[in-house]
Amino acid sequence: MALYLGIDGGGTKTICTVGDENAVLGTGTSGGSNVIRLGEPEARKSVQTAILSACEAASVQPADVERTCIGVAGASVPQVREAIRRFISEIAGGEVIVVGDNEVALEAAFSGAPGVIVASGTGSIAYGRNEHGQTARAGGHGFAISDEGSGHWIGRAAVVAAMRAFDRQQDTQLHCYIQDAFQVETREQVVKVANATPPPNFARLFPLVVQAAESGDTVASEVLARAGEELAELAIIVLQKLWPDSTVPRVGIVGGVFQNSAAVRRSFQRALLSKYPQANVNVSVAEPVAGALSLARKGTQQTTSAGQR
Repeated sequence: MALYLGIDGGGTKTICTVGDENAVLGTGTSGGSNVIRLGEPEARKSVQTAILSACEAASVQPADVERTCIGVAGASVPQVREAIRRFISEIAGGEVIVVGDNEVALEAAFSGAPGVIVASGTGSIAYGRNEHGQTARAGGHGFAISDEGSGHWIGRAAVVAAMRAFDRQQDTQLHCYIQDAFQVETREQVVKVANATPPPNFARLFPLVVQAAESGDTVASEVLARAGEELAELAIIVLQKLWPDSTVPRVGIVGGVFQNSAAVRRSFQRALLSKYPQANVNVSVAEPVAGALSLARKGTQQTTSAGQR
């Protein structure tokens, strides 16, 4: 029985599944494995922990694996690609395929068929492939200049919105949530933490923004609505690149932001359909790890240099 590993290496969570040709046999999770953001030691620990946990759940040995496919941000960087391949080869057998996280997300949503996937987790990106095999992307250039609509973007936007609300003497629960998350007691201390070098982990504010919005906070709701609009804009850019005529392919979504915020999903769908009323938008969130396992089974690296993130 051939064994395969599929790994979704996210910024805050790594998920690994082990399967045979037809079924998933076990799953393991660990912390983030983004080499660029977290460094090699932490990424190595997360990747290997997820693999060992999945194999233990499946009662198989990592050395018996025939092929592994992992999707991670930064896969186009040779040093990142080689580091990830080394982490996996230290404990797992067989071939190791390292692709962009956008590639495994596209596979999860469309199984090799044309379409556009929009991913929003700690970071964000839109990526698509048309009927001619041409690929295009938008966003995903890092939190300092991009990652629109992501968990990091939402967290930072929430702090900005809370400060603006304070200046306007507008009521919002975000002040209290942010102070608790930053473990400070005053607005001045929030400003100091937010402007620190290195910056705080803004993405950890995302669940609190969702909580505030669900309790009726208007400022928080506006932040989530803007996030959905930003993510729709990424999709629109890719659609215009790959399908300049009237053809509109399927559009799918992945990632924790979409998974955990109905408000973002609604805003995304509304903004996208306002531009492409005939678009086939699937708001059921796909699981990138399933795409990684599918590519491991296929054993072909379907990405091009344009497709790597």
